[in-house]
Amino acid sequence: MSILMAPVKDGKFVETDTQASLKKANSSDKNGMDKDAFLQLLVAQMQYQDPLEPTSNTEYISQYAQFSQVEQIQNLAATSELARASSLVGQEVYIKTTSSNGKQNLLYGKVDYVVFENNKAYLAIDESLYSLDDLDSVVDQDYKNAFDKAYNFTVKLNKLPVLNGVDLSYAEDIDELEKIYNEMTDYEKSFLTDENVEKLKKYIEKLKEVRQAAGEGGDDGEDGDDSGTDETEGADGAGGA
Repeated sequence: MSILMAPVKDGKFVETDTQASLKKANSSDKNGMDKDAFLQLLVAQMQYQDPLEPTSNTEYISQYAQFSQVEQIQNLAATSELARASSLVGQEVYIKTTSSNGKQNLLYGKVDYVVFENNKAYLAIDESLYSLDDLDSVVDQDYKNAFDKAYNFTVKLNKLPVLNGVDLSYAEDIDELEKIYNEMTDYEKSFLTDENVEKLKKYIEKLKEVRQAAGEGGDDGEDGDDSGTDETEGADGAGGA
């Protein structure tokens, strides 16, 4: 799996997003106290207790009961985490990770399956594991598609020149934007700002003006050519008859 591999840059290993996520999850595990750690602490307490004021059995039982209660809560939390992670299988999600140099990365993908290990849930995305703790958001596919379409539309719109700089060389781009907008659903159009919608309308109107201006210069010539063609065809037809 890709989690066992690391890219090399300038002769040094570069920490990947999945490695950063797993590293963070493992370090957080070490901060908690498990049963073995509690028993070691309990043995140490018994070993170094004051012989003149020994700890009573009742106090040990009370401590163990408290720990058992905490352990049950931890087990319940682990079960809840597994259920939460399992519900994400097949969902599109964003994972936010932080590399060793402090840079935050946002990764998008579909959760293929879940791995549960040492009471921790890991999301598998493109055969790489990420801690459930690094889950940033769950995205509906329709929302993602609508957002991407609106984003790409805005990028293309912003690439157009200023309104007065529009000529026929931009006709294809403006026609394409108009077509994309007209084919959008109301839901997809809701992702566009009113400013960009008005901006598109102005470009469409400007292109009409440019085409009309170009047509006025070429209509006479085209009409003349058509009439000449008609006369030629009429003459040919008459001769044939």
